[in-house]
Amino acid sequence: MKSNPCPCKSKKPFQACCEPLLMREKIATTPSKLMRSRYSAYALGGYGDYLLETWLPSSAMGLSAADLSVRSLTWVDLTVLNKSQQGESGFVEFRAAYLDESGQRTTHHEKSTFSRVKGRWFYVGEES
Repeated sequence: MKSNPCPCKSKKPFQACCEPLLMREKIATTPSKLMRSRYSAYALGGYGDYLLETWLPSSAMGLSAADLSVRSLTWVDLTVLNKSQQGESGFVEFRAAYLDESGQRTTHHEKSTFSRVKGRWFYVGEES
């Protein structure tokens, strides 16, 4: 049986990369692993509960699992540009490519910030 590559572009099989996180069998041990699993959740769609659960509650105001489950874009590539973890905080700078409404490749560039609370990493938001 052939394994599917992980949507996060780690070059690992999905079953050995992001799937155990999305299925809540494991938790992300670094900000980078959490960011990759969240990218996979958006790329696959249907994982709004996971996205909401991994969002720091105080910064996820107004978001719903139903809205986050909708696959509104076709994500096609992910490149991690920089990452850092110090104590209970970290960041991951990345470039994610998606296809816009007309099928043109478009890029989203973000520096995501993360916070560890009681041993779990959470997405805080995009650094401005």
